[in-house]
Amino acid sequence: MRDFSDVLSDLRKRVEDARGYLRVDDARARLDELEIAAAEPGLWDDQDQARLVTTEMASVRADVELVGALDGSISDLETLHELARDEDDISLEPEIELGCSGLAAELDRLELRALFTGDHDERDAICSISSGAGGTDAQDWADMLLRQYTRWAQRQGFAVELDDRNDGQEAGISSATISIKGRYAYGMLQAEKGVHRLIRISPFDSNARRQTAFAALDVVPTLDEAETPDIREEDLRIDTFRSSGAGGQHVNVTDSAVRLTHLPSGIVVSCQNQRSQLQNRAKAMQILAARLAERARAERQAAVDKLSGDKRDNAFGSQIRTYTLAPYQLVKDERTKHETGNVAAVLDGDVNSFIEAWLHWRRREQG
Repeated sequence: MRDFSDVLSDLRKRVEDARGYLRVDDARARLDELEIAAAEPGLWDDQDQARLVTTEMASVRADVELVGALDGSISDLETLHELARDEDDISLEPEIELGCSGLAAELDRLELRALFTGDHDERDAICSISSGAGGTDAQDWADMLLRQYTRWAQRQGFAVELDDRNDGQEAGISSATISIKGRYAYGMLQAEKGVHRLIRISPFDSNARRQTAFAALDVVPTLDEAETPDIREEDLRIDTFRSSGAGGQHVNVTDSAVRLTHLPSGIVVSCQNQRSQLQNRAKAMQILAARLAERARAERQAAVDKLSGDKRDNAFGSQIRTYTLAPYQLVKDERTKHETGNVAAVLDGDVNSFIEAWLHWRRREQG
């Protein structure tokens, strides 16, 4: 009978570590407070406050229940192992091994949570993709990145909303904005913020020459109502226009799309995928508020901007990652040096290994 004692001991320690970095004891106390607040008869008199309470309660309860389930799993495996050893029953080995590997994989995923140290890491994310140097290839590349991060979000079980899409002149997109909704969406997508470079044989070049194209991803966290900065009406230029592009089933053929220009900062946002002009304006205001808050946080930083990352040109020498399709296949992150030859999988949304590598790299860089 194989001895799993060391494996189980390591898993038990990792479960106890999870109890620590998820602050389960504090979470239980907080859950009691939230349940009392949620039971108040007048809770929904203030709908914004009610949503804050119920959202936090769901997150806190999920953490408490998760650690409880992990503790139950390791206890069951320890009991099964003890029974197998007492009876020298080798037939239980496959079940114990499978249980250990499954629990280890679950803990691997969970331990990323220990690397989320920012105040906004649990938030939803607003992502903007824009084409850079490279002409039509760059616009096609921006569209490929839009698909990549949409696929990634769907794999995580996150909700994705296309807020705005501006088609390129010949192919692809010049820009797009999507909202990705899920716990730790912003914490994870920080790793992807920056300029992405593509090297390939251009499908738009009749001579089939190799081309380099650039596109950038910017990510900001969504805001709670109380955090929304005050935006004066006189500081806005509001334009309406007809929605265009793929957009989805809710795109209106009337002039329902809204573009907001914040005159003091020069920030421009637009939204065209909601059902009405009023809804598009409300969504555009949400995106604008998030970007203004991001700018304000950046201005308070004396050194490197921890939320926005380095501001770099969307062109040569500024990329965070290079995707090479020809003459060989390789995706390499220029910061962490993490790489893979499975380019197709990455372009289909398999970027978690890059996110993990960046989170570990950031922790090392922060000392």
